[in-house]
Amino acid sequence: MSMIGVALGTMALIITLSVFNGLEDLIRSIYSSFDPEIKITLVEGKSFEIDSLKLNQMQSEIPNAVFVRCIEDNALLKFQDKQTIIKMKAFSDNFSFSFAQNMKIIEGSSKLTDFGKDFCVVGAGVQQKLGFAIQNSYTILQFWYPKADGNMVQNPQNAFNSETIFPSGAFVLEKQYDDSYVFVPLSFASKLLDYGKKITSLEVYIKQDFDAEVAKQKLALLLGSKYKIMMRDELHQSMIRAIKVEKLFVYIIFCFILGVCCLNIFFTLSMLAIEKKADIKTLVAMGASPNLVQQIFLFEGYISGIVGASVGLLLGFVICYLQQTFEFISMGTETALINAYPVKMRVSDFIFTGIAILVITFIISYLPAQKAKKFASTYR
Repeated sequence: MSMIGVALGTMALIITLSVFNGLEDLIRSIYSSFDPEIKITLVEGKSFEIDSLKLNQMQSEIPNAVFVRCIEDNALLKFQDKQTIIKMKAFSDNFSFSFAQNMKIIEGSSKLTDFGKDFCVVGAGVQQKLGFAIQNSYTILQFWYPKADGNMVQNPQNAFNSETIFPSGAFVLEKQYDDSYVFVPLSFASKLLDYGKKITSLEVYIKQDFDAEVAKQKLALLLGSKYKIMMRDELHQSMIRAIKVEKLFVYIIFCFILGVCCLNIFFTLSMLAIEKKADIKTLVAMGASPNLVQQIFLFEGYISGIVGASVGLLLGFVICYLQQTFEFISMGTETALINAYPVKMRVSDFIFTGIAILVITFIISYLPAQKAKKFASTYR
């Protein structure tokens, strides 16, 4: 019975840790699918200019990278009598939507410019809010942004910049992006915000295998302390850290649960030490030392723990493998990216789970083994 409890607890721990690994990878995939390997912003301030000389120096230091000039800010988007606040993100001409691996164009295309005309790519949620058709020549979207020197009280008509644009496509990526983001050309955003040559960030997309940490160090030497240089994971560090903390707490909680499951071993060995007093006496008479008797009881506890842990690890591996292969457990909601619970097995989880069970088994088995040792000492 004790082996079954340990096996079930071990299996549950492996499955839970593997699901957390899968969720961590899913979040990395979702939030990193549109994020660059490196993002450069100001430490203080919102917008800045990057001269061509500095840009050429960075390009020579990291030849396998694409440096994309970006503007990102909130704006008001209107269509006919409907309006909503959106997050406008603009890219320079060298940007390609192929960088966004998980983004799907569900209607229209991903073009931002065509024959000298500007277009925008909107999130599916934004399209639904405003209720417009993509491939319709009468669909014209209006962007509104407050002027830096505008006085809304005295002259509300001239307090905003306004620009019109045609939508070229609608995308789905993740609800947070779908409900708020609209992508436009850099020239369009510069005109709307009166930025001129200013940008809010410089995004670095590395084409081939290149150590992003090394690239970050090189950029830091070139740009100095005025700029904040963040790698992809650092952009959503709080979310990834939260998942890791949750995983740690789950591991600790399950270790306590495994300890409860191993209590059967404690009671079994305690009863065994009492019931086998005559056998212990016989062993001592045959020359067995109290330490040997203690080791026998410890070994008995280890057998129960190791066998139960081995079965649990095997069952956990099989269930996780089946979920990875066949995705038979659904999350219950239809999403654009994933329908089944994400699972990813890591060797470290199996190792730490095995270590935890060995430690718990030793602690649980020690007191009954110590009691058996005392019995053996009285018979010497």
